[in-house]
Amino acid sequence: MTDRKPYRHRFPLSIIGYALRLYHRFPLSQRDVQELLHERGIQVSHETLRQWNIKFAPLLTEELRHREPRRGSRWHLDEVCVKVGGVKHWLWRAVDEYGDVLDVFLQEHRDTGAARSFFIRLLSEYDVPEVIHTDKLWSYGAAIRELPVLHAVEHIQVVSTARCNNLVEQSHRPTRRQERVQLSFKRRRRTQEFLALHARVSNLHRHTRTTIPAPLRRSNQTSALLLYREAMQRAA
Repeated sequence: MTDRKPYRHRFPLSIIGYALRLYHRFPLSQRDVQELLHERGIQVSHETLRQWNIKFAPLLTEELRHREPRRGSRWHLDEVCVKVGGVKHWLWRAVDEYGDVLDVFLQEHRDTGAARSFFIRLLSEYDVPEVIHTDKLWSYGAAIRELPVLHAVEHIQVVSTARCNNLVEQSHRPTRRQERVQLSFKRRRRTQEFLALHARVSNLHRHTRTTIPAPLRRSNQTSALLLYREAMQRAA
């Protein structure tokens, strides 16, 4: 990542990208990131960090998404309740059979309309899957029946308590950790933008913390960092 300064910014791109990566890679608050930068002699207010997120997060999300490899053909879908500004919302999430997040979508409802909107959003980015795994929520089946493109897709309903849909259940954990760090989410649009980038960064680093040999893990970490810097360069 070059040290050029984005237009109307006091800090170079390397520092902005580093701060955003810390915030979205680890369960840190903006004040935590501010303190880590301070240790390196970089004086940045948490308000500046917030503005960097508002400006760069949507652009960086798209750049990372375009660089992701082709995803699997078996979708696992689930929804989890989150509070945004004290109001109950539902975070709809889809992952493929390898555990990579396909998309997250924050909505106010947990009904057929919301499920249909999420399917349409997924189909605008990915090919029609071979299999769709969901829990017993009837809205999934109703939404699939309303979309002709999904009529030939095998729909498997699983029992959440039996851990049959464990891939997507595990994928909710980082969201819960970040929710606690931020002392709950405040605004719907900002929450959607944050979680979208959080998911892409999680995908990028999914192979950097596993039981694979150390040389391969370090190689994966290096590749992830290079890809992130390339995406940040394009986003700015």
